[in-house]
Amino acid sequence: MANSILVTGAAGGRQGSTGNRILHLLIERGSTVRALVHKIDERSERLEKLGVEVLSGDLLNLDSVSQALRDVKRAYFTYPVDDGLLEATATFAAAAREAGTEMVVNMSQLQSTAIVPSFRNLQHRLADQIFDWAHVGALHLNAPPFYENVRALIARTVTDQDTIYLPWGKGEARFPLIAAEDVSRVAAALLTAGDRPAQTRYDLVGQVPTVTEIVETLSRVLNRSIRYVEITDDQWMKAMEQHINRHALEHLANLWRFFRTSGIQKGEQGFEVSAVIEQLTGQRPQTLEEFFRLNADSFGGIRP
Repeated sequence: MANSILVTGAAGGRQGSTGNRILHLLIERGSTVRALVHKIDERSERLEKLGVEVLSGDLLNLDSVSQALRDVKRAYFTYPVDDGLLEATATFAAAAREAGTEMVVNMSQLQSTAIVPSFRNLQHRLADQIFDWAHVGALHLNAPPFYENVRALIARTVTDQDTIYLPWGKGEARFPLIAAEDVSRVAAALLTAGDRPAQTRYDLVGQVPTVTEIVETLSRVLNRSIRYVEITDDQWMKAMEQHINRHALEHLANLWRFFRTSGIQKGEQGFEVSAVIEQLTGQRPQTLEEFFRLNADSFGGIRP
């Protein structure tokens, strides 16, 4: 399909799944969409039923990426929190340059802090530069952890014990967060814009609550008292090592340590709600309370 918008990560996963969300938003806008998926399965079959051109391939394979980008002028790039980000970025950037792609919307991470919070965050900073050097019209979405990430971390223990166990300090540390839906709406707006915008970097923050505020908000939504218990980094890593890969585990452990110890206040170094979300989408960012209400069943439901 000539002039399709290519979406990577389109099959969706267990948490933010921005690729899948963006694909649906593009279809709603009447765009022609091509999806690059890792494998053909029931998820990709659902995409085909929506009229999406589905190609299977690997972001680390230059031939499959080049095929996916053929005749594509605009593309969305995302890569899972796992090994291979820089290699995949270089592969995608090289293929996009060869294909004459005019815009790549790149799912990156928050980069406004002077200190690099984790090795994964450093990789994103370098990956952004690779796209810039390739001259493929890269637009970078610099986002913090998603609300969906928080849900994944605490849903089970809140449901079973009304308790959150995390290495997030005593309660006063602030955590910039964003809804995956807001990031997706920004990406879709950029991918379907009439002209490529002059701005190339978008810091996307929906809310900057303290740990205490997160717990109080969830308690209020669920109509029951939720406890927060601080644990050590080692305790958290041991509890999570069977559930997420080592790359993601080390990234998140370092990220929690940075947020816990940085002392950055609301309004400093990107710890502020981004006005650009409403400017681009016409909607204010989703609040954490709204997200909790929409996902109350994930935490055991609202008590009568």
